[in-house]
Amino acid sequence: MSEAASYLVQILLPRQTGEGEPIPQTWFEQLLKELTEQFGGVTSFLRTPGQGMWQSGRETERDNIAVVEVMTEVLVPEFWRSLRERLEKELSQEEIVIRAQQMILL
Repeated sequence: MSEAASYLVQILLPRQTGEGEPIPQTWFEQLLKELTEQFGGVTSFLRTPGQGMWQSGRETERDNIAVVEVMTEVLVPEFWRSLRERLEKELSQEEIVIRAQQMILL
């Protein structure tokens, strides 16, 4: 990567489907392979999941999440929207968060 500004794209993924089934490790491995082929590399935090919490009415909901990160020099929002929609369908989720931050390598 050059010293010019680039982007860090983070995908926050549940460890279980919307039906409560664990997502197989092979599914994550396939996604990592796909992103590596597309962007030349990927970083994943799968073994130590984070915990997501949010309010849903009067209840607090929780889930375990994995984080996948990709660095890219060009941000193509249409690609990421399409991926998000696909992941939401595959994992039976109402919403998958994919976010991007502009970054400068120091």
